[in-house]
Amino acid sequence: MIKKQLIMESALELFAKQGFKDTSVQQITEHCGISKGAFYLSFKSKDELILAIIDHFMTQFTSDIDYEVKTTENEQDLLYKFYYTTFHSFHQHSDFAKILMKEQMHSFNEEFIIKMRYYDKSMEKVILSMVERLYGEEIKHIKYDLIYCIKGFMKTYSELFLFYNLPLDLDLLAKSLVEKTNLLAKYITVPFITHELVEMFKQPESEVETKEQILNIMDQKLEEMNESIEKDSLILLKQELIQPTLSPAIIKGLLENIRNHAHCKWISYLLRSYFNVS
Repeated sequence: MIKKQLIMESALELFAKQGFKDTSVQQITEHCGISKGAFYLSFKSKDELILAIIDHFMTQFTSDIDYEVKTTENEQDLLYKFYYTTFHSFHQHSDFAKILMKEQMHSFNEEFIIKMRYYDKSMEKVILSMVERLYGEEIKHIKYDLIYCIKGFMKTYSELFLFYNLPLDLDLLAKSLVEKTNLLAKYITVPFITHELVEMFKQPESEVETKEQILNIMDQKLEEMNESIEKDSLILLKQELIQPTLSPAIIKGLLENIRNHAHCKWISYLLRSYFNVS
């Protein structure tokens, strides 16, 4: 296990018990059996570590859902898969989800807030593409209200099993929310959130969109990876970004190769959007 990963996993155990504020760097280093010097070679501060953990989980969460939305061909299955993947991921990472929800309620750290807004906007884009595909022009005037309703379902129902430890039937939950969402899409007649309102409360975002920024992330990930088919695939995708020569089918195959690698989930998400691959 690489040192960064060891520190992140050990810190997460302590954060789950004590919260971000009450966990010190000293406690983290003692818990994973390293010196403070070794810690600061990997992370400049506890805040940087916290942001790295958020990145690690939120990139996996967002990219997994985005993948399901983009690759599900049968539209009748699309909404079900969206909800199933969402709550399966919450359940899989419930310790982290609990910390994140708790910390968001009283965090005044600007960098933390900006980062969470970024992932929230990324999720909104995924949901927007899904509802436009499912309902088309029929929901043109109420699509933003529908997006906020879906986000409300995600938050509210996740809290039931995160904080109350209720038995979780993922299949039943997904089917129930599919029915509710379809009813809302069909019967909402009074929109509140208009396109103009969305434009008004848009915040400047530090989104990673340009080719240069994606290439920088790819270089960082390549440094962290051992020799493997995933690393070879990422090298080929980097070359394709610099000088396009490959067919869409080959690009899609290379993206499939890297999709499940721990270091590649977010870069896979970014490249799928960049190459417009479904």
